[in-house]
Amino acid sequence: MYRIMMIEDDEKIRRIVADTLKKWQYDVVEVTQFDQVLTEFEQTSPHLILLDINLPVFDGYYWCQQIRSVSKVPIIFLSSRNQNMDIIMAINMGGDDFIQKPFDLDILLAKISALIRRKYTYQEEENIRLIHRGLKLNVTNSMIELNGESNELSRNEFILLQLMMRNIGKIVSRDDLMQALWNEEQFVDDNTLTVNVNRMRRKIAALGLEDFIVTRKGLGYIIE
Repeated sequence: MYRIMMIEDDEKIRRIVADTLKKWQYDVVEVTQFDQVLTEFEQTSPHLILLDINLPVFDGYYWCQQIRSVSKVPIIFLSSRNQNMDIIMAINMGGDDFIQKPFDLDILLAKISALIRRKYTYQEEENIRLIHRGLKLNVTNSMIELNGESNELSRNEFILLQLMMRNIGKIVSRDDLMQALWNEEQFVDDNTLTVNVNRMRRKIAALGLEDFIVTRKGLGYIIE
């Protein structure tokens, strides 16, 4: 059961939304102490947050920043504010969506379902798919696992291995690998790429899997 935290000081709205969510089998956490939002978030670990902007003590923008400093949990802003700047600020602060009050409950439910599906269901499918020859790449924590043993990859190593494992049986060129790192705003040259690939190979070999990544001279690398 997915848990949704409601940070909404309008008791009527909070009650209507909470009752609807419970009918759809969501577990609902209703925040009533608006100076303890982050503490309650850390204690309850919700899968999604519904967040008003106008709140007692601190506004929703503040709490969004606080939550974003410790979590990537999906956040939907619910607000009667209707200026473009309010929407822009909500998204820039780390919000995933913005719904203006008054809103249709069916639309809210659809948006909640879509965010949860993208964040959790698809993520689980990715974890299952990125397995080859018994080696699992966990996309949520950059760990490689084999026969109960694990190793942690650096950020660069994770980017490289994920790209290769999405292209099993295909040669991935060095240019494509370097471009993937550039897209992550990482400085990389040809030598840096070689160093990262070799480190990644050693970590995989340490788990007992030799020759997982094969060099195709002049072309790139392949996982067969």
